[in-house]
Amino acid sequence: MDTNGPGKSACREPCRNGALRPYPTSAGIAGATSLKGSDTMTTISAKSDVMTLINVFTVEPANQRRLVELLTEATEVSQRTAPGFVSASLHRSTDGTKVTVYAQWRNIDDYQAMRQDPDPLPFLQEALMIAKFEPGVYEVVRTFTPAGEPN
Repeated sequence: MDTNGPGKSACREPCRNGALRPYPTSAGIAGATSLKGSDTMTTISAKSDVMTLINVFTVEPANQRRLVELLTEATEVSQRTAPGFVSASLHRSTDGTKVTVYAQWRNIDDYQAMRQDPDPLPFLQEALMIAKFEPGVYEVVRTFTPAGEPN
């Protein structure tokens, strides 16, 4: 149950004095209606032949919200409509210093073709002005479930 009030989530962000305050949901961010996304679970499986990108951005806590907005816009204008796009999940750290994008693509060629699209460039250029970026291409080796449940 959400006890933080309207437009607030249980996630918290650090204040300058080290205290924690509730993090507003996208509904609480003015003009950020595009931040509302699907709650559909991304499928992660070692049996899948999709390629996985895990991109970690390091950011000052004061800029984390803006970085989330920029990455959301870049995904909306380019990736979601690109051939070969499977899914993307955007994560933010509770300490405000990281934003991670977990994205799945049908193959590396589809991903590279999407990177030629100029539409997301303004968002990505601004993102790189406020954050450091560590990209990575991965494949799922193994997934784990609770003991007693099928893997």
